[in-house]
Amino acid sequence: MQKMEKLKIILKLQAVVVVYTFASIFSKLASGEQFLSVRFIIFLGLEFVVLFFYALLWQQVIKKTELSVAYANREMYLLWSLLWAVVFFHNEITVANVIGCLLVIVGTFVITGEGEES
Repeated sequence: MQKMEKLKIILKLQAVVVVYTFASIFSKLASGEQFLSVRFIIFLGLEFVVLFFYALLWQQVIKKTELSVAYANREMYLLWSLLWAVVFFHNEITVANVIGCLLVIVGTFVITGEGEES
């Protein structure tokens, strides 16, 4: 596989993963609202819309990608979720968060590199 083609696949995978992480954002926003209030229903509805589009995009991406590579890259949602937690909810990053994300990133690169060899 050419490097440029591989990069395109990885970028597509990450774009789909970013879409997936927005479902978590809407879920957290919904959790802060009164159950069945208008805002709760709106956030819950947005979560379902995001998950619907994620499912469609994910199916298209895995048609053209090895499953081991696709699922390894999907775990990068931890990094994106950590970023969104800081940006949208002003959470603090701990050393354990950083170590965990680094382990996931290293594991993703290892699996992605093995997928390239086969």
